[in-house]
Amino acid sequence: MTAIRDTQPKHFRLRFEGDVAIVSLDRPERKNPLTFESYAELRDWFRELHYAEDVGAVVFASNGGNFSSGGDVHDIIGPLLDMDMKGLLRFTRMTGDLVKAMVNCGKPVIAAIDGVCVGAGAIIAMASDIRFATPEAKTAFLFTRVGLAGCDMGACAILPRIIGQGRAAELLYTGRAMSAEEGERWGFHNRIVAAEKLEAEAVAFAQRIAEGPGFGHMMTKTMLAQEWSMSIEQAIEAEAQAQAICMQTKDFRRAYDAFVAKAKPVFAGD
Repeated sequence: MTAIRDTQPKHFRLRFEGDVAIVSLDRPERKNPLTFESYAELRDWFRELHYAEDVGAVVFASNGGNFSSGGDVHDIIGPLLDMDMKGLLRFTRMTGDLVKAMVNCGKPVIAAIDGVCVGAGAIIAMASDIRFATPEAKTAFLFTRVGLAGCDMGACAILPRIIGQGRAAELLYTGRAMSAEEGERWGFHNRIVAAEKLEAEAVAFAQRIAEGPGFGHMMTKTMLAQEWSMSIEQAIEAEAQAQAICMQTKDFRRAYDAFVAKAKPVFAGD
């Protein structure tokens, strides 16, 4: 067991089902806004997650019918108006560090999106590997609606890679909500799930992933992130090295032995 299972977060909810960690924001009466404290605590938790060998996948869930309403207007936006440039940059770098921590945590992250998913909440969904949504999910990158640029927390780099440059530009310029149907059609949502089944289906999916080769999943996630900035030649070489490393794992041997025995492999992540 790792220390991460003993974590008792103050600013978000956390529980475990087997090898799956289930995270959600915990202010349902205000549609789960983020605060300075929840940003920082989530960032630190995802950083630590990289070293948790007994966690195979994460579900970032909704709470009370909503995913997240983004940065809290009173707890974040108000205080930002009184900060100097150094303070503002310290804050914007911290929010970006949450995305970097999610991308580099070494575990597949499945977002289970219901209701409101806007601003920084939309970014958290975007930074996840896989997204399930209910028909009621509304996702909006609201930054221009509050007088800011759409280039927040990696949105201009990541969103076009998911849904395409033109569609991303439309959402980032207008701040309008993307419906669940649009999100699925555009490739943002992997599937649409009824609200009453959302979390259970996301957890079941995460559990299936967690049963797979943990080291292989970590390497897959690493390559998905790193190859954005590589040429095809560089990517092919990087993947050759990654596969050679994975071929030294015990899970690779387990898969072969199971195939020979006509059995299902039981992976252990080593």
